[in-house]
Amino acid sequence: MNRFNVRKVAVLGAGVMGAQIAAQLVNCKVPVVLFDLPAKDGPRNGIVTRAIDNLKKLKPSPLGIAADAALIQAANYEEHLDLLQGCDLVIEAIAERMDWKLDLYTKIAPALNPAAIVASNTSGLSITKLSQALPEAIRPRFCGIHFFNPPRYMSLVELIPTPATQPEILDQLETFVTTGVGKSVVRAKDTPNFVANRVGIAGMLATIAEAEKFGLGYDVVDDLTGKKMGRASSGTFRTADVVGLDTMAHVIKTLQDNLKDDPFYPSYATPPVLARLIEQGALGQKTGAGYFKKVGKDILRLDPHKGDYVPAGAKADPIVDRILKKPAAERLKLLRESANPQAQFVWAILRDSFHYVAVHLAEIADSARDIDFAMRWGFGMKQGPFELWQEAGWAQVAQWVKDDIDAGKALSTAPLPAWVFDGPVAEGGGVHRPEGSWSASARRFVPRSTLPVYARQAFPDAVLGSDAASPLKAGTEEYRNDEIRVWSLDGEVLVASITAKLHLISPAVTEGLLKAVEIAEAKYQGLVIWSPDEVFSAGANLEALLPVFMKLGAKGIAPEEKKLQDAMLRIRYAQVPVVAAMRGIALGGGCELAVHCARRVAHLESYIGLVEVGVGLLPGGGGLAYIARRAAEMAAAGNANADLLKFLTDGFTSAAMAKVATSAIEARQSGWLLWDDLIVPHKDELLQVASAQVKAMAASGWRPPHKSVFPVAGRNAKATIMGQLVNLRDGGFASAHDFHIASLIADVVCGGDVDAGSMVTEDYLMTLERKHFCSLLDHPKTQERIMGMLQTGKPVRN
Repeated sequence: MNRFNVRKVAVLGAGVMGAQIAAQLVNCKVPVVLFDLPAKDGPRNGIVTRAIDNLKKLKPSPLGIAADAALIQAANYEEHLDLLQGCDLVIEAIAERMDWKLDLYTKIAPALNPAAIVASNTSGLSITKLSQALPEAIRPRFCGIHFFNPPRYMSLVELIPTPATQPEILDQLETFVTTGVGKSVVRAKDTPNFVANRVGIAGMLATIAEAEKFGLGYDVVDDLTGKKMGRASSGTFRTADVVGLDTMAHVIKTLQDNLKDDPFYPSYATPPVLARLIEQGALGQKTGAGYFKKVGKDILRLDPHKGDYVPAGAKADPIVDRILKKPAAERLKLLRESANPQAQFVWAILRDSFHYVAVHLAEIADSARDIDFAMRWGFGMKQGPFELWQEAGWAQVAQWVKDDIDAGKALSTAPLPAWVFDGPVAEGGGVHRPEGSWSASARRFVPRSTLPVYARQAFPDAVLGSDAASPLKAGTEEYRNDEIRVWSLDGEVLVASITAKLHLISPAVTEGLLKAVEIAEAKYQGLVIWSPDEVFSAGANLEALLPVFMKLGAKGIAPEEKKLQDAMLRIRYAQVPVVAAMRGIALGGGCELAVHCARRVAHLESYIGLVEVGVGLLPGGGGLAYIARRAAEMAAAGNANADLLKFLTDGFTSAAMAKVATSAIEARQSGWLLWDDLIVPHKDELLQVASAQVKAMAASGWRPPHKSVFPVAGRNAKATIMGQLVNLRDGGFASAHDFHIASLIADVVCGGDVDAGSMVTEDYLMTLERKHFCSLLDHPKTQERIMGMLQTGKPVRN
């Protein structure tokens, strides 16, 4: 397959989705030009420039750093269509109006690059109908592309071909969207609302109907249908508010207009409360009110009977909470048999989802795997409906669903398809098997895609029942203890995977990392520190050191701190390259571990920083020594006579204020990632890219840096920082204890009570770190913060 080289992307439409798609492309370093109509007043690109400016204000931010908004090129349809010639991919993302889209296609068609792929970002309109406005020559290169909102954070992208779409075009686009933009692809059929929205919106409508049937408030429903069920924490009604009630109504209307023969058609009716809210202009979060409303710090919920908002916050009954923690088979049985209305409600919405996906599988998806992945990637579910059904016992759940259909309890009288009870699915106990997932249309189990791009994913997301290799059991194991596994997948690169909760760094983890370095130096090209979930490391395990502290006090902790610092230096000066493959949070000790590696490969969604002040401590694993050393290196690179304080300021501020970089891009600016470190868009490619880095570094004759001395800023720089800290304290912006911790941080990063330019070593600075770290352990305010964090998981402000 020829490489699809994307030099530039055009996004047509600077609305909410178009602008945020452009932002994600910029995050991934893809040049992008954003089009919209010419403004009637003021600058002709005014509509686009206002949309770009708005990107910098949105929370959560669609941009890795706000300044990158400037990288989006603004254009309008009247003056700049010639720019389309330089675009290899054109994504149309204007409003969901068939007539508007068709009119735009007619306008842009003559200006398109003949080799460009053209795709419509629509949540449910017919891709085949849209293609009919394009010239015959463009139709083979046209398809649907459906990003989920917000595009930076939601991993799902649906690709939808028309009958005329060339298969290789879809392959090229899937490859680019996966590696280039970091998204997870499901290929959908050209049916109304495709896969995720078809199942998800039908599920939300079912939830609304069942909630009304059982008389449950919106806050209780959201508590039940959020994390307790392994779904997005926003639940059902809060999700609707975030998406926008008008947007939800539009997707519902697509079902109503195009699925009149659907056996579930009566359940697609617009809920009366939703219709009333829209009529009143209460469209959810964007208008300040919907099913919920925020007044000051209080969250109110709509009481549909009173027609007014009342205090929210009601939770699920404890008995239902306990049931939802049971294993799948027991959980569903207890829910179905319980007399509790909340339990009956949960069973009802699960039954409705099983019923719906079984009846519609052949029509909307190539396999059951596509439906489960679509719901996981697009709706934040930990488990798709088919996976839960299979885990709970295929035959038993099928019988329960059938019984409810026969008893008139279900949303539709449509029977479950015959394949549910007879044939390969029933005989194998479910739709997912090692050889593939069930395709109701093809009447067989179909394997996963074998596109070359997926060879870059050693451990891609897998569905229950597929018997996919477990990353914590795969490969050749070299060493293991209770909190770390050291292993190799290919016999060339060693991998260290921290398995402790939140990958906290304890003495056992430190021991394992040292063992990993020793093994790598003896037998491998290098070492990758990687774990297969959304945490690199949340920091040091304070609880593990508590017995030592209780027995010996701070003096007992000092040797353990010394071991941690020595381990960091052992990693830094290892005789083979050590690469940190980072994803999710890398805080405190996790950040310190990463910065002492020879290189870092980070997923875009990496959140990195030194946060020890939250527990009343300062970084004690070499983080402050790193800040001082990097300041010296940056000063030397720019000007040998440069003022070190200028280079220290950002690092000091980050540590003293516990600032966390909110993306890998921001972490690069903060100094936690260097400019030769790599940022990887797709989480499942981290291990492959990190391993390739190790091999390239080894092949190029990599050697560790020399241990050397470097200058520090000294007592005068510390005095300058202290003056600023006094202003913060006296102005009420910092507590006395925060002031005390920050002054100790300043002492370390400036090198202590020495002259400016004094030459020091990392060991010297780490000794200062250790001294101040242990002094803080004896401070009552720090002890309050540590105990508060251990007991509640939340920082104490004192």
